[in-house]
Amino acid sequence: MRPTVKYFVIYRHKWEYSIREMCRFFNVSRSGYYDYVKRMDMPARDLPLAEKIRECQEKCGKTYGYRRVHIWLERQGIHHNPKTILRVMRKYNLLSVVRRKKYRSYGEYLHRYSNLLNREFKAERPNQKWVTDISYIKTKQGNLYLSVIRDLFDNSIIAYKTGTEQNMNLVLSTIREAKKKEKVTGELQLHSDQGFQYTSHGYFKLTQAYNITPSMSRRGNPYDNALAENFFSILKTECIYRTKLETYEEARLIIDEYMHFYNNERIQLKTKLTPLEKRSQYVA
Repeated sequence: MRPTVKYFVIYRHKWEYSIREMCRFFNVSRSGYYDYVKRMDMPARDLPLAEKIRECQEKCGKTYGYRRVHIWLERQGIHHNPKTILRVMRKYNLLSVVRRKKYRSYGEYLHRYSNLLNREFKAERPNQKWVTDISYIKTKQGNLYLSVIRDLFDNSIIAYKTGTEQNMNLVLSTIREAKKKEKVTGELQLHSDQGFQYTSHGYFKLTQAYNITPSMSRRGNPYDNALAENFFSILKTECIYRTKLETYEEARLIIDEYMHFYNNERIQLKTKLTPLEKRSQYVA
């Protein structure tokens, strides 16, 4: 007879016989029995925590894993072991979605630049190291292309542009938007892959005009631009893959909403801050 069965029998007859005597009869420990009783009462104790986790997931669109939920709860003054939070999330179907990374190949180049970033993904100040890339969002109308620039100091999205064509103008307009929004005072690196937009003469001329130093991944090495790829993985997993987009306009609206959430509300595990919270704390 399994111990759990023995514990159940003891629990059923606890008013008829002594707990001590029944544990001795079944050759089980009293501490084991009381632990079993404690676990029986656990569902009721989990409900308040589950409700707070549900509130958190409703605010973030059910995109937080248990570690971000743990940080969110601590901000509310609620303290639980992360493993307890994970257990409750599994039990009440409050888990986040699973991420998948996708990489793609690279085209020919006209201008080629050294890999100055060299996978040094940490920056000491804002507007020191930017990474950029293009990805596509599927809609029933066709692919909507998204160009982003991400700052490695706080992982914020500095600028982004969407378009129905994957062309050079999409990239150049993203850089112009970033320069319009940000006051760049020191040396700035802009790292990209070897896509044709980044090897074009127009890209070369614009970076020269803005005094930006281009950096470029080695051919066939997607990990050289991992932080740009990583953002698209986050965006698609937490937002895009969870809905069927009908039109370009619908895709643009959902991207706009997510960009605001990502920069202003999404907690980062390493800093326990949102990107713009960390940016606001920087003192030159």
